Amino acid sequence: MPLPYWTIGCIYGATSVTFGAFGAHGLKKHITDPSKIASWSTAAHYQLIHSGVLLLTTAVAPKNTLAAGLLVAGMTMFSGSIYLLVLDPQRFKVLGPATPLGGLCLIGGWVAMAFGRRIPFPR
Repeated sequence: MPLPYWTIGCIYGATSVTFGAFGAHGLKKHITDPSKIASWSTAAHYQLIHSGVLLLTTAVAPKNTLAAGLLVAGMTMFSGSIYLLVLDPQRFKVLGPATPLGGLCLIGGWVAMAFGRRIPFPR
C-alpha cells in the first residue's frame, strides 16, 4: 500500500486525540447540549479506532488499497460531518447525508479487509 495511507492513518489518529480532548474540555464552553457533546465524542472515538485499523491494514495487507481507501473516505465523511454539524448545524446541514455514507464506507472497509488480499501469517 502506498505510504500516504500510513501517513493519513497517523494524522487521523493524532487529530482524533486532539478533537477528543477538545470535545472533553474546550467544546463545553461553546456548546451546552449533551447530545451534541456525545456526538462529538462518538466521532472522535470512531476516528481513533479506524485510524488504528487503517495502520493495521497498511502493515498487514499493503496491497488492499480498496480497504484503505474506504476507511479514509469513511472517517472523513462520518467523523468530519459530525464535527461540522456539531459546530454549526445550520451552515453545514447539507452534510447530513455524508454521515451515513461515511458509515457505509467504514463498513465497506471492514468487508474489503475480510475478503481482500492479506499477508498469510505463519502457523
